Amino acid sequence: MPTHNSNFKVPAIIAIPLLFGLSLRFIFGLNSVEAIYSVMGLSFLFLVPFGIGALTIYLSSKENASRRAYRVFMPWAPIGAFFLLTLLLGWEGWACWLMVLPLFLLAASLGGKVAARYKLRDRNRERIYVSLIALLPLVVSPAEQLIKKIPGQYRAYTYIDIHASKENIWKNVTRVSEIAEKQDKGWFTRMLGFPRPIRAELNYEGVGAYRKAIFDKGLIFDETVTAYNHQRSMSFTIKADPYNIPSTTMDEHVVIGGKYFDVLDGTYELQPLSDGNFRLHLYSHFELNTTFNFYASWWASWIMKDIQNNILQVIRQRAESNSPEHGI
Repeated sequence: MPTHNSNFKVPAIIAIPLLFGLSLRFIFGLNSVEAIYSVMGLSFLFLVPFGIGALTIYLSSKENASRRAYRVFMPWAPIGAFFLLTLLLGWEGWACWLMVLPLFLLAASLGGKVAARYKLRDRNRERIYVSLIALLPLVVSPAEQLIKKIPGQYRAYTYIDIHASKENIWKNVTRVSEIAEKQDKGWFTRMLGFPRPIRAELNYEGVGAYRKAIFDKGLIFDETVTAYNHQRSMSFTIKADPYNIPSTTMDEHVVIGGKYFDVLDGTYELQPLSDGNFRLHLYSHFELNTTFNFYASWWASWIMKDIQNNILQVIRQRAESNSPEHGI
């Protein structure tokens, strides 16, 4: 660690915490140490940016550290550089970083606040405290990995009201013909780079039927109908084989059917309303397998609801249209 009276300029204040973060990302990403170090753990997602923030303020002058805005926002500079470099190096994908960005920024600011407290009140032990903070990810991660991960199951529920006959609605539920790019309204998943829906095929209507939901970039959901009530409800299991998805399709940490995120099943329910309207319900269950499901479930639910709302708006558009080409 540098001495207390070192006068670091802004490039070094950013570069040194950046190198610290890159070094830990390299260590945590090694397959050979996956049993004790993982980027998909709170030790990395919170303690590493916490250390980056603390190191940034430690290298700063006492005058700057005394300013609240500086100790809150200055740690964001090496965090931004860290995100940019890991993207350029191909260590992480855009979708993954966007989802963890709020957590990284919060942790970095907290680290800066803690380091500023020691810098302003206890200069004699400042180096010791910051050194311990920097070592925390390496010490805590092995203990975190010993804790058995308990997969959490979650439900994503969406619905849409449609003014059309139940026959017209239902034929667009069971099978979905080619979806043009201009009909795709899934803005959130599109922003994250997730594949967009193309079409859905069904071999027959009934229990045991095979349904295939086809997305672009090679993503295919294999679905088996487990319950069927004609023009009322249809339930199906969902299976995505991550080994058949090209590596460029989705970030490995958010790939559907991978180690951390999987979709289990889905259900359509058609409810009659008044004045010739129907409410089409669509809900799914998905599973997360991380040590921070409390945070990841919020993003996963948003992703699933965006996918479902996108499909529902296509069904409504086609069911309410009188044009023959919109039918199946």
